[in-house]
Amino acid sequence: MSYIRDNFLLTNKTAEVLYNRYAKDMPIFDYHCHLPERQILENKPFGDIFEIWLAGDHYKWRLMRNYGMDEEYITGNRTNKEKFKAYCTVLGTAFGNPLYHWSQVELKDFFGCELEINEANADAIWEECNAYIRENALTPQKLIEGSNVKHVYTTNEIFDELSTFEEIAKKDYNFTVNPAFRADRIMNIDGMGYTGYIDRVAAQTHEIKDLCDLEDAIELRLQAFIKVGCRASDIALERVYAVADKADAAKVFEKVLSGEDPTAEDAEIFKGYFTYFLMKLYAKYGISTELHLGAMRNNNAKMMQKLGPDTGFDSISDTNSITLTSRLFDRLNNKDSLPKVILFNLNPKMNTEMMTIIGCFQDGTPGGKMQYGPAWWFLDNKVGMENHLRDLTATGHLAVFVGMLTDSRSLLSYPRHHYFRRILCNYLGDMMEKGEMTQDMELVGKVVQDISYNNSVNYFGLKD
Repeated sequence: MSYIRDNFLLTNKTAEVLYNRYAKDMPIFDYHCHLPERQILENKPFGDIFEIWLAGDHYKWRLMRNYGMDEEYITGNRTNKEKFKAYCTVLGTAFGNPLYHWSQVELKDFFGCELEINEANADAIWEECNAYIRENALTPQKLIEGSNVKHVYTTNEIFDELSTFEEIAKKDYNFTVNPAFRADRIMNIDGMGYTGYIDRVAAQTHEIKDLCDLEDAIELRLQAFIKVGCRASDIALERVYAVADKADAAKVFEKVLSGEDPTAEDAEIFKGYFTYFLMKLYAKYGISTELHLGAMRNNNAKMMQKLGPDTGFDSISDTNSITLTSRLFDRLNNKDSLPKVILFNLNPKMNTEMMTIIGCFQDGTPGGKMQYGPAWWFLDNKVGMENHLRDLTATGHLAVFVGMLTDSRSLLSYPRHHYFRRILCNYLGDMMEKGEMTQDMELVGKVVQDISYNNSVNYFGLKD
């Protein structure tokens, strides 16, 4: 039997009350994920548990590599069942890793399977879950609605097809799906195939011969995103760069369009200016910016060439750009062009630095214009979430926090919201039992409900 119990991660009675009475039944707003919207629209039944559980999930791939599993069982040509059994073997001894918890909860919540995940049980789990999938004709819609999800923001590059979102809106789903605007492919002027991405934007807008043309095209695409319900944008940077002059950025852009490769200095100039331009544009249209900092991407050039990006070869960067982050925010603020910002930090050494910088640019917006994003990616584990809550409460205001997200490509990742909610309730329950805060259960419970769902809904200006 599974080791997951009703009091999982809840180490005191007050925490159990907070979770079961206030957090457990709150809806989910997943305001940052990487789910494929086409899959949600087509809503086809899944064939087996591998398709739902392992395909495309680089969190799981990374764990398997750290175990020493051959790549053939991860992204290679082994059968779905062989890959599934390999993952069960790996997970059986992954004590303390968040996937050790998440995967066990996912089996229980989505398939009613309470077998402990390990090599010995792999065949039985495969048969039991696949039988459940067949009997219940599991589809993306059923998985999302069964998780009590009300709103989903996917992450879409600016040249992505938007008609899919219009088609989803016509469905009788009990949840909404909207795109978050992402211009990273255009931002990363030193990336492979860059001019091809420019051509794709041009095909949807107009000819792009210089930086002014590009800026105009990006604004047109943002307007198109807004028409299908976009309220959020996403920027991912290893670090913030100095804001360069537009004229210098224009020279870099023209150089690349002419076929020359940009230097490292050229790339920094363009990214520094372009980040500033994008955030000004988002402020103009009332679009919130989810700014992700601290990921060093595609470290393994050999595997990048073989598998492409987003396949589990990223890591935490030690680059400190807090001063430049401050300069960027201040420059935007001085021009009344600082949008709402959720600042995500991947380096735990920078928690308090990032948290304190957002406190310098609040403006009286109810609920907090500037937000310190939840523990993200390598930090969305028990230790990372607990550290995040400690730093947030020590230097900010917990009650207006916008709460958790999945940042996932997996339709089974919604239990991560409850993983966070349990940790939140345990954190508050512990302080209550130690006499370090109010004993007013209704007041604390309302804060738990707000963090679980209400704050994010209000932050993005939605009406439920």
